[in-house]
Amino acid sequence: MRKMIVFAAALILASTSAHADGSSAGNGALAVAALVGAQSPYISSGDKQVLSSLIEGKLTFSISASAKIAVVADSVSCRVSNVDIAGHDCTLKFGAVTRLLKGREAHELYATLIENGVPSDGAAGSIYEALSHLDCTIKPNDVKQKDGSGATCAWKPGP
Repeated sequence: MRKMIVFAAALILASTSAHADGSSAGNGALAVAALVGAQSPYISSGDKQVLSSLIEGKLTFSISASAKIAVVADSVSCRVSNVDIAGHDCTLKFGAVTRLLKGREAHELYATLIENGVPSDGAAGSIYEALSHLDCTIKPNDVKQKDGSGATCAWKPGP
């Protein structure tokens, strides 16, 4: 009887953790922030350039000591197919603005979502990576310190 109770508790924990909010820090968080931030209509061109420089490892830019870049998105949903193996697409929603990615850009974001631990879902030959309420904070000067700090993201799984 005790084994059944422990097993039931383990199943409950597994099912709740599968739907728990997600977060990441470091390299993965920087990558998702840079890729999503590049599409955001709410991030200045200067901040987009900083994000691009950071993900490229080009750390020679100057920025105020207290600078933070916030990358937020209402939802990010990417789809690949295990039937049409050349099919890759992502939909990013920023309030009333929707951005669509196809091909290599979509695959890069899809793979980055996996790297960040976003849970997969699938149906009828398609595999989805989706999140909502993405909220990333990038501190460029912390990233420049090369100590693993300066990039955090949080989200809710699913669309």
